[in-house]
Amino acid sequence: MKRQELYDRVTAYFGQAMPVAETELHYHDPFQLLVAVILSAQCTDKRVNMVTPPLFHDYPTPEAMAAATPEVIYEYIKSVSYPHNKAKHLVGMARMLVEDFHGQVPSGLDELIKLPGVGRKTANVIQAVVFDKAAMAVDTHVFRVSHRIGLVPASCTTPYSVEKQLTAHFPPDIIPKAHHWLILHGRYTCTARSPKCDSCGLKMLCRHYLRGHGNPSPAPES
Repeated sequence: MKRQELYDRVTAYFGQAMPVAETELHYHDPFQLLVAVILSAQCTDKRVNMVTPPLFHDYPTPEAMAAATPEVIYEYIKSVSYPHNKAKHLVGMARMLVEDFHGQVPSGLDELIKLPGVGRKTANVIQAVVFDKAAMAVDTHVFRVSHRIGLVPASCTTPYSVEKQLTAHFPPDIIPKAHHWLILHGRYTCTARSPKCDSCGLKMLCRHYLRGHGNPSPAPES
């Protein structure tokens, strides 16, 4: 099978099986999403959604958070992973938004990654979700699912190399939704341990499943 054919079939499957695919983080505006995504690094969305309501109530804008201190923000987020670092990042991010971007979350990758606590993955989430750009954020779920299905070759050993493959083969208008397809599929079906292959609608396309059932399933051709 040509690699593009695999992408087309995977797209068709998800388009039917998961027509609505959105972030599970709770937010009301771009600033709140940016805060939530920073908090979600190495932390579950469920935990983030537990801590953000009081944080957003008391610090709803970049201006309000910029006036706080990391020590104060820490008390709101101390149950997430790496709370001390994230508290510093949130306050620093808010202050930079106020000082350099007129309190607005920028839309460009170069501007986003200047913000404290924002790397390429976080920036791509903001670009895709807020600005509907063809940006593919590669987290652990996207990385795992892409390799298991065979969307990317084994030689793609970094998130950036996976990102380049995915953005080259998914249609640009599909990429923001495809990001959520792969995340949600990895979160609930193609789990890291004991993937639910028997109930997966992609199993007859999946390199991992076919190899495990005696089919060599050669890698898709480019």
